[in-house]
Amino acid sequence: MVFAGAVLAAAAAWAVVSWLVKNWWVLVVLGAVAAVVAAGWIHRRQQRRAWDRVRQQALRYGLPELDALHHRDFEYAVRDLMLRDGCTDARQIGGAGDNGADVLATDPLGRTWVIQCKHRRDGDRGSAVGTPDLQRVNGTARQLYGADVVLVVTNGRFSTRCAPLAQQLHMHLADRRVLATWASGGRPLWELLPRIPAPRNSR
Repeated sequence: MVFAGAVLAAAAAWAVVSWLVKNWWVLVVLGAVAAVVAAGWIHRRQQRRAWDRVRQQALRYGLPELDALHHRDFEYAVRDLMLRDGCTDARQIGGAGDNGADVLATDPLGRTWVIQCKHRRDGDRGSAVGTPDLQRVNGTARQLYGADVVLVVTNGRFSTRCAPLAQQLHMHLADRRVLATWASGGRPLWELLPRIPAPRNSR
């Protein structure tokens, strides 16, 4: 029974091959159709990528837009701004077990950024970001993520103790004023913040 089935299958396959040899034009037509479909798929994919680049490069946020976001959406907005500025691997990782990091990115000059995002629904009228937030991300950013730049960004304000501590810990702070300039699309963060480490690409 098995042998008979194999013989029938072989005979059917031979019949198909023989038919295709006699009707070779069918293969040509099928190949042409496949080529057109593949070319269309590649073209659409390239168009989507080109549009994504244009959309990212044109990305702008106003402070009212950022204030209205959910805190998780604020993290994604920060990620998108890093993408806009050329950090092609920027990703949002905030959530349970994030060890204080909400966004990771590598800038065009090779520096690894670890960013903690602190969103305040009431903007600078909300509670100030305090030193415990800085200490938390500082304790993990370099050890776990190999950070060159450790940044805390907020749409609100920092307590008066944050700036001295950030300087001691070699961290960076982006408050509401810096965020507004950055989100408006004028300049990337590494041109707005002081004492950014030297580019890895030149080391």
